[in-house]
Amino acid sequence: MAVSLSDGDLDDDFEETHDINVTPFIDVMLVLLIIFMVAAPLSTVDLPIDLPSATATPQKKPDKPTYLSIKPDLSLAIGETAVKRADVIHELDAMPDPSHDRPIFLRADRSVPYGEMMGVLEILRAGGYTKVKLVALERAPAAAGQPAPADAVKP
Repeated sequence: MAVSLSDGDLDDDFEETHDINVTPFIDVMLVLLIIFMVAAPLSTVDLPIDLPSATATPQKKPDKPTYLSIKPDLSLAIGETAVKRADVIHELDAMPDPSHDRPIFLRADRSVPYGEMMGVLEILRAGGYTKVKLVALERAPAAAGQPAPADAVKP
């Protein structure tokens, strides 16, 4: 309840005003802003996968990417949800955006054999998902004359 003090009225009665007090509203909005600023970085995919690094230029990430991860024990996960190999296409089709034109971001642990990753790519291709992007960690390009890092592939 708000009151108005007027110089022209010498009575002891206070007159009510009908203005909205926005201070508590602003306080609540600031608290919510801080909560969302802290929670936003925590909403990313957080599976413990040791990704290889690459020197390619990073591309723009879509608003809601679909991550398919191959864990070190060769199990699969869509986002953070474990999925059987036979159910990958069914789970991708059941997502809110079932379009086969959307890119699927494939994350594979460094210890996953090449044949296993190719098997997952074949499952995606057979299901109609042909836009697959491989995810790697960013690494600065090596300068000329410097030896390649230990994790680099040798021919």
